[in-house]
Amino acid sequence: MTINLEDLTKEYGGTRAVDSLTCTVAPGRVTGFLGPNGAGKSTTMRLVLGLDRPTSGTATVDGRPYATLHEPLRTVGALLDAHAAHGSRTARDHLRFLAVSNRIPARRVDEVLEETGLATAARRRVRTFSLGMRQRLGIAAALLGDPHVLLLDEPSNGLDPEGIVWIRELLRRLAREGRTVLVSSHLMNETATFADHLVVLGRGRLLADLPMRDFIARHSSPRVRVRTGDPVRLRAALLAEGHTVVEDGEREGEGDGGRDEGVGRGGRWVVEGAGAEEVGAVAAREGIPVVELADERASLEQAYLALTADEAEFATPTTSPTSTSAPPVTTQEV
Repeated sequence: MTINLEDLTKEYGGTRAVDSLTCTVAPGRVTGFLGPNGAGKSTTMRLVLGLDRPTSGTATVDGRPYATLHEPLRTVGALLDAHAAHGSRTARDHLRFLAVSNRIPARRVDEVLEETGLATAARRRVRTFSLGMRQRLGIAAALLGDPHVLLLDEPSNGLDPEGIVWIRELLRRLAREGRTVLVSSHLMNETATFADHLVVLGRGRLLADLPMRDFIARHSSPRVRVRTGDPVRLRAALLAEGHTVVEDGEREGEGDGGRDEGVGRGGRWVVEGAGAEEVGAVAAREGIPVVELADERASLEQAYLALTADEAEFATPTTSPTSTSAPPVTTQEV
């Protein structure tokens, strides 16, 4: 089953929260749903679930509006608000109510309580739950009908480290089972651990819809890290070929620490805008021994900031694509 958005638009007064959005969320993968605050992610999810009516366009699940689905929890599971459960009910009673209303077998209540780690808290009232426990209960409700489609808004919010690892593995398993999984998150480094595909919004408009690896490649520049026993000669050879060469660490503002100009940190250089094959060819031609040669790519966070730098509704003056501390990821070493 797929989620299909066709020219989807939602206006509140004179503001377009979602602006002519067209994309498809496919089964068998985890789709990360990204964008700055106010980008329209939550509104889009509400439109898919029939909680808001679009100004124009359509949002369908398997070709049908959510409101027309028979026993919708068997088709779509969703977590939009961890505080949606009534505080005076126990966790088990909350899930039992949902199960009865969608003709879901009672045994599923205990199964999802066990799966989400809440079995021992099943008889506790929801108002006594921590935020992380409420998140687990919301995920249990989303899984209750064993649905083919899941929409989760910030599912890691409030979870402890064990819980974050658990939700990561859960999302991957659901995708392997062929389900359609759409996950909205502001945690770029966490999204990078589970998402296969990305849909990115900015001010209600679609900015990107492509596999995560392609997204990172498209919104970052190539870079090579190289280490040699003759750094001065290698630097001179690379500069002669028109390459930009900086000391490994200098690009992060570390400075040269008082070393002589032209001598890299431990014999290491970073060559911007080049690939390992190009740098290796220069070193080989000049007979310069190389002990490390690696292509690097930006982190998801760096690529995301590069794309959305001008799309944030709220931004501090220091926000920039280069302000992130997330390290680049090495993709090839020789």
